[in-house]
Amino acid sequence: MSRSDLLALTQDALAALANRGLVKRAVKDLDAGAAPELALDGGALTAVFPDGATAVLPAEGGLETATCTCGAAGKCRHRVGAVLAYQREHADAPAVETETATAQAEPAETATPAAITDDQLRDALGPHALKAAEATRKAGYTARLTWPGPDRPAAAELPAATVSFLVPGLGYVHTDATGPARDTAIVLAVWAFRAALENGADPAADPGAATVSVGGADPEETLAETVHLARQVLLDGAAGADAVLRAALQRESKALTRRRAHWPAGAVNDLIDQLQRYEDRSAAYDPHRLAVLLAEIPARARAAAHPGGTPAAHVLGSEEADATPLTLVRLTGLGARVGTEGDRRTLEVYLAQPETGMVLSITRDWPIPEGEQITGADVASRRLAGCRIGALAAGNTVTEAATRTAARALKLGTGRLAKTQVLPLGLAWNDLPSTLRSTDLAALADELAERPPALVRPRVAAESLRVLAVEETRLLGYDPASQCLQALITGPDGGSARVRVSHASAAPGALEAAEQAFTAGPLAVAGHVHRHRGELIVEPTAILTADGPVVPDFAPGDDSADLAAAGEHAVTEPVAAAIEHAIAVCADLAHQGLRRSREPSRVRVEAAAAALSRVGLQRAATDFVHLSKALADEDETAKGTAWTAATVRMLVTAELH
Repeated sequence: MSRSDLLALTQDALAALANRGLVKRAVKDLDAGAAPELALDGGALTAVFPDGATAVLPAEGGLETATCTCGAAGKCRHRVGAVLAYQREHADAPAVETETATAQAEPAETATPAAITDDQLRDALGPHALKAAEATRKAGYTARLTWPGPDRPAAAELPAATVSFLVPGLGYVHTDATGPARDTAIVLAVWAFRAALENGADPAADPGAATVSVGGADPEETLAETVHLARQVLLDGAAGADAVLRAALQRESKALTRRRAHWPAGAVNDLIDQLQRYEDRSAAYDPHRLAVLLAEIPARARAAAHPGGTPAAHVLGSEEADATPLTLVRLTGLGARVGTEGDRRTLEVYLAQPETGMVLSITRDWPIPEGEQITGADVASRRLAGCRIGALAAGNTVTEAATRTAARALKLGTGRLAKTQVLPLGLAWNDLPSTLRSTDLAALADELAERPPALVRPRVAAESLRVLAVEETRLLGYDPASQCLQALITGPDGGSARVRVSHASAAPGALEAAEQAFTAGPLAVAGHVHRHRGELIVEPTAILTADGPVVPDFAPGDDSADLAAAGEHAVTEPVAAAIEHAIAVCADLAHQGLRRSREPSRVRVEAAAAALSRVGLQRAATDFVHLSKALADEDETAKGTAWTAATVRMLVTAELH
């Protein structure tokens, strides 16, 4: 009898299960002649080393169940050395052509994780792992699968972790999840492979990576009450949405969270917030935002129920954990934005997590005392988790206690044991993964164009924040009409983007700081990126120069600097103007409520239809004609349906324009 599982392990696989240093040390010891005496009894491999240590590798369980007398708490060079010594001994032995040897060699090549049964999972990982995984499967999740091959192991990329089956079976599974999440991730990965085969996947014919959706409740049933309540807000308007309706929305938000429909729950929470702001007569109430939320909820319901579109788990956010603890994590500062909401100063700090390719955000706000001004420079000097906010936004942060929410919001621990340290940024942006750092700006534009509409994308903070490497910069200057400083940048591998820094009273020194950075020649720009009329537009959060990072919103200044004048001025484009006017009409209807719409509202809708028709947006114009007819009718369902169709089309059109 031979241990085919040990023979199948490569040095890379051992490094993943233990670490690269232990593998190198074990190889060095074997090369120096410190090989152990091996004995195979009943499938268990015993290795007695010259230094007196004895390692035992049971027939099942892999390195996780291996023991050693050297006293090491976890993996050790003896356990790894036993595997390598067994492989060398087997390689030196003469080949034996027997039916048994052939039978043992074939499963390592052909077995897939789908062959693992639930009983095997329960025996190896325990019932709690299956129970936790079942909750995720009930909500629905997606996985990107790589089928096993001669030169690669089977792997499943889950939303929260990647699971690799280095050897067929459960004995040698590597994942970046830890604790109970590790066992749950292994179960979810096995179920994903199983679901792929049930859906007709053929690993032999198509061995490449493929995405599979697993489980999930009926989206129409999940969001039926949510859509109904959103329709009531649309009919009643902001003024008519009383405390009873807001309480119903709060109950629905909690129900959605329990069903792990995180993105609709977030939309409902934002809707409640807008209604409360209107109730409080807050200047932070935004009719446009209200209209977007009332369009987003039915749009997500329709997209989730569509069988051939974006997976329902992506539309609903059901594969995301409510909160994910992060221990000893390194974060790279990508700048910050300072703004105003009513009588409060707001802050968003952006931090990249290189290992996962995520951008996390920390949000804070403070009341603005009457007669005083809190600028970005004042905010930068304040402290968060014991660190200066300005340093967090422009440095490398190492923290031992942090939590990431489903929406990619970051919460830093503040206890005595929650240590957070900030180091200089240096060139850490160069080490970011390609999903965050772009050198080919044309390819980035194509990537953004292929995304689903924002109405159905994951509701994560800073989803469009990227780091753009810069080859050349041309300062275009400041346009007083639009109060915007602009520059053109080109990437090392091609493509270009327009960088826009808009004036804001909360950051009076931003324009001057950005102009100086552009003049000096930036190495890279971090910011929110979107497309407009085929051009990449960047709203910078930080600019990296040879002298270090610059966060424009944190720069000191009094808004009195002389800026280079722009050679070109912003011109209102007819199509953009028609789109903006149509969205404003929809927002006004949502604000007042469709039940309260009168003849003047119908006149505005018909005017929007005529403007859209003049610029060639015929289908959008038709939607507004139907909306005008629906407003004249008493059928409230028809009113809501027509408004939703027109608003969704205009919001998507604005995003694509």
